[in-house]
Amino acid sequence: MAVSGLVFLGYLVLHMYGNLKVFAGHDAFNEYAHHLREFGAPMLPYEGLLWIVRVALIVALVAHVWSALVLTARARKARSSKYSVKKNIASSLSSRTMRWGGLAIFIFVVWHLLHFTVGKVNPTGGETNDPYNLLVDSFGEWWMAVIYLLAMFALGMHLHHGVWSASQTLGLTNSARSRANAKRAGWVVAIVIAGGFALVPLSVLFGIVTK
Repeated sequence: MAVSGLVFLGYLVLHMYGNLKVFAGHDAFNEYAHHLREFGAPMLPYEGLLWIVRVALIVALVAHVWSALVLTARARKARSSKYSVKKNIASSLSSRTMRWGGLAIFIFVVWHLLHFTVGKVNPTGGETNDPYNLLVDSFGEWWMAVIYLLAMFALGMHLHHGVWSASQTLGLTNSARSRANAKRAGWVVAIVIAGGFALVPLSVLFGIVTK
């Protein structure tokens, strides 16, 4: 769970960096999107790097989901009967919503792929072969921006607890100071990554990024 989560974390940082290229303008963003498909040429075929990344992410996804199922089954086996009085004294909202949040993120990823990669749907009916214009057209629709902002909130919650949980799994929380640092790291990662992604639809929605 921790290792596959770190794979996703690394990908999210790179993906967020790429998305922020939108602030450099139409040509810079489209050049970045095109370069991803030709990266490593001629040693790699067209979109070769993208397929390597996709396969790695699929493997990480399978490992992450399998780990979640195994841990859930192990937790239920350890406590076959429910608590007579259940109080969430020490748990956080992000920890209590990890499973549902993970499912929400998975559904969003499918939506995201259909929107920008597989289907390339422009909600305004405009062109779909220009990445920058597709992005601006999409997030110019308030309901599309809201969907993505809600997804980023779910992502932030997932990252907040995920960083803490991974730190604990990897043995990095053996003291009060290290536990505090892990909690702070969880907040920093969640705010930076989810916030970085959210900047794009917000900037389009409020007219900062335009065609």
